[in-house]
Amino acid sequence: MPSATSKTSRVRPLPLSGLLRLGRPSDIWYKPALSVVVAVAPPNLTLLALGHLDLAAYTMAGSLCALYAHNRPYAARARTLARVVLGMVAGLAVALLTASLTTNAVVLVTVGALLAAVQKMLCDATRIGPPGNVIFTFITSASLFVPQTLGQVPGHVGLAAAAGVWSWLVGMAPGLLRPHGPERRATAHALIATAAFAETRTPAARAGAAAVVHTAWQTLLFTGARSAPRRALERLVVRAEVALAAPTDSDPERLRAWARALRGTGPVPEPDDLGEAADDLLGVEAELDSPARPLHRRLGPLAPLALRTALGCALAGYASLALGIGRPYWALVTAAALYQANVTLTWRRGVQRVVGNLVGVLLFAAIAPLAHLSDLALILCGLAFNFGAEALISRNYWLGSVCVTPMALLITEFGHYQEPGALMVDRVLDTLVGALIGFVAAIAVTNRRAGDRIEHALAAVDSARERAAAVVSAQQPDPAALEAARRTLVAAVVDLRAAADAAAGEWWLAALPEERVLHAEQAGHRTLAATIRRQGLHISEGART
Repeated sequence: MPSATSKTSRVRPLPLSGLLRLGRPSDIWYKPALSVVVAVAPPNLTLLALGHLDLAAYTMAGSLCALYAHNRPYAARARTLARVVLGMVAGLAVALLTASLTTNAVVLVTVGALLAAVQKMLCDATRIGPPGNVIFTFITSASLFVPQTLGQVPGHVGLAAAAGVWSWLVGMAPGLLRPHGPERRATAHALIATAAFAETRTPAARAGAAAVVHTAWQTLLFTGARSAPRRALERLVVRAEVALAAPTDSDPERLRAWARALRGTGPVPEPDDLGEAADDLLGVEAELDSPARPLHRRLGPLAPLALRTALGCALAGYASLALGIGRPYWALVTAAALYQANVTLTWRRGVQRVVGNLVGVLLFAAIAPLAHLSDLALILCGLAFNFGAEALISRNYWLGSVCVTPMALLITEFGHYQEPGALMVDRVLDTLVGALIGFVAAIAVTNRRAGDRIEHALAAVDSARERAAAVVSAQQPDPAALEAARRTLVAAVVDLRAAADAAAGEWWLAALPEERVLHAEQAGHRTLAATIRRQGLHISEGART
């Protein structure tokens, strides 16, 4: 068995195959795509009617907030979107204030890199979800290079704030028709994932299903009050956990049938094999009442990623300036968009970004004559690319980038016409510079803490398993204690798999305790099955994990 303290390092090969393979589209791909169109169109058309289309760059900052939080229940979505709007407006204000005080390009790039690092840390720590920090960095870095006077800053920030309020309304509007849509989808995903595991019973399917079930629980916790619809959905998630613990005793088709029934607004199906035991899920309420992990503790492990972002963005911007490229913020944004949980994922994103941008430049060359017919044509083309980017990006990042690139090029022309050839050359050069230097920075700043995270996650699984086993062995265990122990153990196992996957993708790292991780996961699953059996959720005594 590999030693937990082994310091033998090895270089992991970077993948070359499958980087551009298309996946299945998100089942709600049309929601962010339509939302961003509805959020962008009214401000842009209003500015066009007023003869001030040059101000559209500021309203776009608020409009693009509509891309966030589509998977969150509406109670949580309201809070998340409000924070997104505030964060976007704050970042824009810092960028515009800096632009009004200095025109020194080196200073502007440095500020942009620092903002990108802060935005990356905050987005990852709060788990805000896609599109993450990229939109924030795109807006703030571009705004740094917009000529500005100090007196103009309040008005321009106000335009972004007004568009942000409109985006908040757009994001919340679907709740009027389907108030429990996000949590129904999360529950359906949990049922489908566990059905797949019940059929294949592979370790990868188990890990994937466990993560999806954990996400479903988190989504239900975000809904707030434990209403009747939420209780019904909880019972279905419990049934998914039963299938995860005892796949041989589960009917995959039945799980999928329940998932199909959750589409639309019909009644939530009621499993007939849980009885009243599922009503004892009091641990969910205990989790709701537990204090959230402080933000500063969540930021600490992200320090290496923030350092990568700051260093990569700064060097990419400086290189663009040294080469005389006209828009160094494009190189900065390209570097910022690369950084993922580890070097392997960063490499994948880099290849996808370069391919998507190069194809997108060709698409811009084809569409530019149409977009230049009038300002209205320019706006409509931009809206089409907004829709296309969100509709396609869930299939593969490079495919979405094909639409993001011409959209970004068109935005630069809202103020005044620019020669397409120069725009295209700048975009290609900045993409290549940003991707190359950004990836070099990712290699230079290795996340040595990834191994420590595994050790902490292993300890958390052992502790949660021991607590769960102690509750299970009690003669008359408290239902709330059982459920709380089960939730804690599930979260610990999911976090262990995430930590192991993140560390496995680092390019240069000490050998990982792979056998210890496997044994901890197996022991956790066995204890989870015993916990569910003790709750009386109808798992046969012969079930094996």
